[in-house]
Amino acid sequence: MAEHSSPARPGRWRTGAESKQRILDTARALFGEHGYGGTTVRAIAAGAGVDPAMVFYFFGTKQSLFAAAIEMSAQVPPALESIFTGGLDGIGERMIRTLLENMDASGRTPLALLTRSPQADGQTETLLREYIDREITGRLAALLNGPDAAFRAGMVNVQLLGLAVARYLVRIEPIASSSVDELVSRFGPLVQHCLTGP
Repeated sequence: MAEHSSPARPGRWRTGAESKQRILDTARALFGEHGYGGTTVRAIAAGAGVDPAMVFYFFGTKQSLFAAAIEMSAQVPPALESIFTGGLDGIGERMIRTLLENMDASGRTPLALLTRSPQADGQTETLLREYIDREITGRLAALLNGPDAAFRAGMVNVQLLGLAVARYLVRIEPIASSSVDELVSRFGPLVQHCLTGP
């Protein structure tokens, strides 16, 4: 990160807004062309004409850059990391709490956001699905490391998606008006059972 103050490159870090927008535009193009897994930070930096350090400076991680590129809440990537911090013990409750607290705080429902996407060809939906597969489903399956790990992780996705639709889109009662704590206490064990139950 010493490049930030390098006298040999005085203009590179001073045009922050322009560089950030160039990185974002390049990221959208490359994610669209190569997918989430097939796009590297190095390729985005090269396409935007900046150093990879600048990408990390503005966006922190590839996950956060992706979130910005598809207009996902910036809180989602760090929230996902917090889910996996404690391993499998209590992960069901952590997942439900993280989902609900972030959606309540953002005021933006990801499913509704997708329907407003300017990309009518479904590109955003495809990228989001790939992101979920890699950053949630794949990581859950790796934690389980069993013959039915992928199926169990998929069952968790069904629980989370169903809860999100019921609470935020269809607003089914009493789910829509229940407290986060009550939903965590009721749905957390269900998610935990999907992952670690018999």
